[in-house]
Amino acid sequence: MTSKERIMCAIRREKPDRLPVTVHQWQQYHLDRYMGGMDPLSAFRATGMDAAIQYFEAMGQFWIPDAEKYLVSTPQWRDEIEVLKDDPEDKVLHHTIHTPEGVLTYKTGGNQATTWILDYLIKRHEDIDLIRKYMPVASVERGQITAAYDAVGDAGVLRGFVWGDQAGCWQHACCLMEPQALIMECLENPDWVHSLLRILCDKKLQFIEQSLRGATFDLIETGGGSASDTVISPTLHKEFCLPYDREIHDALHALGHTITYHTCGGMMHILDLLAQNGADASETLAPPAAGGNITQPERVREAFAGKMAMIGGMDQCNILTTGTKEQIRAEVHRLFDGFGRDGGYVLAASDHFFETPAENIHAYAEAARECTYR
Repeated sequence: MTSKERIMCAIRREKPDRLPVTVHQWQQYHLDRYMGGMDPLSAFRATGMDAAIQYFEAMGQFWIPDAEKYLVSTPQWRDEIEVLKDDPEDKVLHHTIHTPEGVLTYKTGGNQATTWILDYLIKRHEDIDLIRKYMPVASVERGQITAAYDAVGDAGVLRGFVWGDQAGCWQHACCLMEPQALIMECLENPDWVHSLLRILCDKKLQFIEQSLRGATFDLIETGGGSASDTVISPTLHKEFCLPYDREIHDALHALGHTITYHTCGGMMHILDLLAQNGADASETLAPPAAGGNITQPERVREAFAGKMAMIGGMDQCNILTTGTKEQIRAEVHRLFDGFGRDGGYVLAASDHFFETPAENIHAYAEAARECTYR
């Protein structure tokens, strides 16, 4: 099998020739410092993994380094940036958004690895009216997507996002309003929260129709960490995530796309809800040491059997980065036995990694190649 065939076979909940092995969104920081500055596709080839190339252009993800490069401004949504600190390792930007009916502000911090939010955009209930009327929806260039898809070829898969600070509606909302405050709004003003989610959902549906029809992605990522059961309760997930997730997934499936739903945190208390949201795969299967709560992979496998494939599982901090070759190999085999014995599983780092020695990644890929189905 080629790497593309191997990954997509697993996503169809089937058994490929061997366990597919990849990482989650290879970061430029790591490529520059540990892989000689090579591009992600070359790094996958050099380490013997199955490539999963993430397409970021115009997708609106706030957390990538230098995220301001991808901001979309229009005459009615003009994002002006004031640089408060220009240190590449401690950058602080103040954003002022000018609209015909008012001003919004937010603040971000960043370094060469990532970007984070220091001050959230939504400060008053009426701010969502400006978002509804004026926040622009980015568009992607299909020709560039096709070129990226062709460049990956059989070496692996090309992944895309649904537009927004995060791909899911609730998760996007948690990038616009401080999550604890938004949770309190769910209890005190649920109709207002649903109004916000409706606005974001409609904009995402617009993006899907305008930019993803005919786009040659192998996988589209939805969701995000803020829907994890380590952030919100199953009750809130059911009301404020599941209906909008289903709507997004229905729209993607109508265009022939395959979906992976991202939950980079707790999953064990919402497995039944995840299995209802219509995605084709669930990621990132994070263990407790990596911020999740999965201690028994077989429980996840049983809950998703016949419903969803699984992607992730490897503790990228405490095993992939600092573990010995023997520890890495043992964990790969444990994950294969727990998640992957029946097929439908892609082994991946459960989230980003930054200081992982290249030799550990080689050991990781080598151990996965030992895990065969026939």
